[in-house]
Amino acid sequence: MSTEKIQQTANEFNTYVRRMKQMHEAIQLIQWDMSALIPKQGVAQRAEVVGMLSGDLFAMQTSDQMGEYLEVLSTPDALELLDPITRASVLDRKEEYERDKSIPPDKFREYVVLTQTAESAWAEAKQNNDFELFRPYLEKIVGIIREFIEIWGYKDNKYDTLLSKYEPGLTVAKLDAIFGGLREKTIELLKRVTEKEQVGRSFLHQYFAKEEQVKYSRYMLEQLGFDFSKGRFDESPHPFAIGLNPNDVRITTFYFDHDITQSLFGTIHEFGHAIYEQNVSHDLVGTFLATGTSMGIHESQSRFWENMIGRSREFWQHHFAGLLEHFPAQFADVNAADFYKAINYVEPSLIRVDADELTYNLHIMLRYEIEKDLINGKIEVKDLPEIWANKIEEYVGVRPEDHATGVLQDIHWSGGAFGYFSSYSLGNIYAAQLENTLKQEIPNYREQVAAGDVTEVLAWLNEKVYKHGKMLTPGQIMTEATGEEINSEYLVAYLEEKFKDIYGI
Repeated sequence: MSTEKIQQTANEFNTYVRRMKQMHEAIQLIQWDMSALIPKQGVAQRAEVVGMLSGDLFAMQTSDQMGEYLEVLSTPDALELLDPITRASVLDRKEEYERDKSIPPDKFREYVVLTQTAESAWAEAKQNNDFELFRPYLEKIVGIIREFIEIWGYKDNKYDTLLSKYEPGLTVAKLDAIFGGLREKTIELLKRVTEKEQVGRSFLHQYFAKEEQVKYSRYMLEQLGFDFSKGRFDESPHPFAIGLNPNDVRITTFYFDHDITQSLFGTIHEFGHAIYEQNVSHDLVGTFLATGTSMGIHESQSRFWENMIGRSREFWQHHFAGLLEHFPAQFADVNAADFYKAINYVEPSLIRVDADELTYNLHIMLRYEIEKDLINGKIEVKDLPEIWANKIEEYVGVRPEDHATGVLQDIHWSGGAFGYFSSYSLGNIYAAQLENTLKQEIPNYREQVAAGDVTEVLAWLNEKVYKHGKMLTPGQIMTEATGEEINSEYLVAYLEEKFKDIYGI
């Protein structure tokens, strides 16, 4: 085929993909509205709208037209002639095409509508502490996902298909090995920490007016570098971030009157996601490459900013004064050192989002084990409440007394996000590995943080991670940034250094 024909096809392909991306942004905007603003009675109709638009987008992705574009452009000779972004976009769309083409459009539309309505059902079930209200929705979701896996096919483990959706190249075999060593070292350190006297933190649980928390959360985003000209900050029942494009990135948090840490660290966590999306290269706008390369790498940024920056001693050497300005009465008798120890307490707990930095990964491993067995048909949805209670007691040492603090605490399953949870712990591992390289390449970065300056840290992360979007794979990001593939030893070393210091071990 002539060079002219290939270039013409590439131009048509890029226009087609841009239309798809615009439709995708419209769907995302509606989903943001459903999570942040929609009245309860509007959910069902809006879910139908999302289902219709998602079905149309799915049809475009799996159309004969897309197939024709890919047939021309994905040959070795054609790929050599394409510019790097178009080449990466062709390969990205080809992977999605081959994955989605086998799914009947009606089944896909049914699945989208189901997951949109399931979120509301989950919220009601959690509020009423009644798993049975959510169970029928979850059974249907799991059933359809199992159907999809049979259509897509798998090699060694059915769950591999879902893991690779969020983290390309990840398998159960690899994750079992990574989690096995991390679990052993975490439990060992946890035992030593819990033998020590607990740090004082009662001052964290006073009354904090919501209005002032909102102001402080916004102030913190400004301090960290969130660009409000390219983003929004709102409230929702479950904090989240959504990047429509680098110029429109939205985050939410939530507030508790008697716990300042929920909004504070929820906000910083979502900032990590948002700053990634805001700094993806604008050259990628209009393609599906203009986003984070994987959920694990994305979580590495939320966990890096929340924990390695936001919970660091250096961070509060500078920012404690601002906290006092916003909450002078609550922290009048507290100093920065006490606050640092309090926000880094270790105590086994039931709720993942409340879990301390040390025990957090145990919460993720619990969910990973449950999902793996559920997808492989070793357990069923009806058994989840009891299985959950048993596993969290085994892993963390506490047992839930109800469904709201047990199996119903997370929103993820209502959206069909099976395979996602492991991304949180992968994020911790990636974050520690990146931080290890950061402190070698910018030896005084912690001193900069102590002075309230994170500009060089942001620039380093932008160069190593953010700007690339999906042009690089997770493995390429880590290898090029740190010189090696994923290695959990840096997270173990980080946790041991931090908590041995805090608890005097």
